[in-house]
Parts: sequence; structure tokens; C-alpha cells
Amino acid sequence: MVLTKGGYIKRTDPVEYRKQRRGGIGVVDLDTKEEDFITHLISATTHNDLLFFTDRGKVYQIKMFEIPEGKRATKGKSIMNFLSLAEGERVTSILPMPKDKKAAEGLALMMVTKQGTGKKSSAKHFHDVRRSGLIAITLDSGDELISASFVTKSDEVVIATKEGQAIHFKESDVREMGRNAAGVRVIKLGKEDEVISADIVSKISKESALFVMSANGYGKKTKLSEYKVQNRGGSGILTMKVTAKTGILIAAKVVTETEEEIVAMSKKSQVIRVDLKEIPTLSRATQGVRVMKLRDGDTLASLVCL
Repeated sequence: MVLTKGGYIKRTDPVEYRKQRRGGIGVVDLDTKEEDFITHLISATTHNDLLFFTDRGKVYQIKMFEIPEGKRATKGKSIMNFLSLAEGERVTSILPMPKDKKAAEGLALMMVTKQGTGKKSSAKHFHDVRRSGLIAITLDSGDELISASFVTKSDEVVIATKEGQAIHFKESDVREMGRNAAGVRVIKLGKEDEVISADIVSKISKESALFVMSANGYGKKTKLSEYKVQNRGGSGILTMKVTAKTGILIAAKVVTETEEEIVAMSKKSQVIRVDLKEIPTLSRATQGVRVMKLRDGDTLASLVCL
């Protein structure tokens, strides 16, 4: 399933995207306007309930099979046909809820905002979401919800910022709260900095890596062992040297042996699919290598790991 910044949604078979070598131009996805681009690519079955979290801290729910199927180059349907979004409200995270309520026992949702606030709530609060949506987190003025992820006991959280900082802490550092609570500080940000991603490290994937990618198409993997576990609320440590050449950090994802490739998308709808094996593992303080060759005036918009 893909969703664009302009609010178009569709189901697409993953084989529609062919693999390319690192540094390639990529293929155009969707018949979008030039200023539109893909922001989410989610893998789920047609019977999953999908939770849509928005920048305003609300959550909505629809079933995967309600979304129309389309080919790679088709536009899709407006998400306003499926969700009662307010004007200007945009989806920032999409999660497939486990079909079996028993499977969701012990699951919690970890939410993180642009200004560095985090909140954990039991997944049971989100099983039956009314059509008009529910408040998932109460936000401070000017703040936005940028990430929602499922966590279980003993998981860890890795948060990255646009200026190249990262913090790694235990999920237990954030106590479980009610649905309307505002949350706690999880990372201390510099004056111009903001959170761009929050990802989960499970107990079975602690020998994994953090993959980061910048606005100008530079990326790298860094072993998670280079990120010591800290208490939440600190400033974190450097995860990528941000320069004029690289541009700010746009995306960061924890990758394990189960992820084999990345699909990176630009603001002008260029898409490239690259094997993670082709991307080098480098230290935290480096700039990375060119993963995607962007045309003049284009920048990275988002990426997903498969």
C-alpha cells in the first residue's frame, strides 16, 4: 500500500518495483503532480486493520481491503474518501494492527513527536477506532506527531534528528499512559533541530544497524553497537556528519537481517530500489556514500526498508 504527500492512496504489488544498483536514477512511481511524492509504503494482508496516525495526534482505522488496488503508475484515490481528516491534517504513520486480539496482548504503541516528546499506550486502546478518529496523544502548541510504532517489553527505541543526532534508550524508560496523556521528553533538541524518525529495536535484532539517508541522496549503515543505551531525555550522539553536500537527515531506519533492500523516493516522484548489501557499513561520524543520484532541484522525500 502506498500513500502520497498529496493524500492519494492505493494497494500495489511489491514486484512492480524493480531493483537497481546504488547511485541510479530510479523509476517514476504514480501518476502524480510534480510536487507530490510517496510518503508511506506499507506491507500488510488485505484483512489487516490499518491504523493511520496524523500530525495532529489523532488515529483513524480502516481495513486494507477497502483501499483500491492499482498499478505502479496509477494515481490512486484520495484518502479523504476513507478517513475523516480535517483540512491540512496529514498522515505520518500507518500500522497494520494484528488481526487476532490475543496476538496484540502485551503490545504497546510508542509515539514520538517532532519536538522530542514520547508517549507509550497499550495497543488495546486502539482496537476499535471510530470512523471520525480518536485522540492518540495530546500535543503542545506547534508540535506534531511524526512516528507511531508497536513495542513489546524489553524493546529499545532509536530516535534520529535532522541535524544528525541520535539517542538509543529502553522502552521501559517511558511509562505506559492513557490515550489522552501528553507524554514525556525523550530527546533534548538543539535550537533548529527536530526529530525525523523513531524506530524500534527488538531483543532479537540488537546486532543490527541504523540506516540513515540525507536530503541529497547520501546514506550509510552504522552498527547499533556504536549507539550506547542511554537514559531518555538526553541530547544523544552523532549519527551522521551533516554537511552542505549531504543535506539534512531525512530518514533513519533500524535494519536487521530480515530487511534486504530499501525503496527511496524523491520529492519529484523518482523511486530507487537498492540491496542493503550494496550500502557500506561506516562509523557514526562519516557522511556516507551516494545512494541515489538526484536531478537538479530534487531532494529525498522518504524511504522504506523491505
